[in-house]
Amino acid sequence: MVREQYVTTTQGSSVPTPVSEHVYKIGIYGWRKRCLYLFVLLLIIILVVNFALTIWILRVMWFNTEGMGHLQVHPDGVKLEDGESEFLFPVYAQEVHSREDSSLLVHSSENVSLNARNENGDVTGRISVGPKEAQGHTRNLLINSHNDNMLFTADGDQAVIGPDKLRVTGPEGALFQHSVEVPLLRSELFKDLRLESPTRSLTMDAPKGVHIKALAGNIEAASNMDVILQSSAGLCNCVVLLALPLLSTLSAVQLVLDAETVRMPSLPLSKGGDSGNTQGLYEVCVCPSGKLFLSKAGVTSTCSENQDC
Repeated sequence: MVREQYVTTTQGSSVPTPVSEHVYKIGIYGWRKRCLYLFVLLLIIILVVNFALTIWILRVMWFNTEGMGHLQVHPDGVKLEDGESEFLFPVYAQEVHSREDSSLLVHSSENVSLNARNENGDVTGRISVGPKEAQGHTRNLLINSHNDNMLFTADGDQAVIGPDKLRVTGPEGALFQHSVEVPLLRSELFKDLRLESPTRSLTMDAPKGVHIKALAGNIEAASNMDVILQSSAGLCNCVVLLALPLLSTLSAVQLVLDAETVRMPSLPLSKGGDSGNTQGLYEVCVCPSGKLFLSKAGVTSTCSENQDC
């Protein structure tokens, strides 16, 4: 409490005249003082509780100078030394690596999705692995080997297989809905090669020729209707070692060799025949078993006389 006293003097007199005293009280008293103390006490309690919670969080989360528990923060990224990490929301990272002594495992109860975006935020590539299927959406798919050799690539127009050999191990083989272009089609060792079209036709085209060769077996052609061998320009050559087994296993109505010239240079020649034949003319004879052989031509047929069956 401050007491102020004002003294005045009368004009023409030096005797001071006493003035009434005024008292001003400065400070907080009563209920205001008690509320202030209560507020200060509440602030102190909140501060102590926050400090205790901070200490508890630091102890539980294992915060240290290098990071948080097994999660270490380095200038080049974040490294998890041991344990598993669980992300509840999307993760954005430039690179994700596993530890040197273990593999990288990504697990989810629903699906795992990887998205690639451009500078505008649009998705340019996507890989999604779900409980029933795996999907990928991209403009161009490229798979390389460990030495950076192309193994498989595919886009909207075509699919290319890089290795020299494509092996199909399924019991039903490979099913193609459209045409297939290959330089070599070969079966495994001691396995048969079958080209089959159950309900439509089967066509093999090549600008420089189609070669069918059996090194240690027969070549069989079975048809419900006609078997037609046609040459639009050139000769139709039939080697006897391949033609005889072919003719013996045909189950067609007729065999048509449609060409200007049909040659069978290796047909066996019968020992008999007309000795007076000096023009080198022969006739082709067929045995009941289907075997073909040549007999020297005469005035009449000599096949019955010189049977070499």
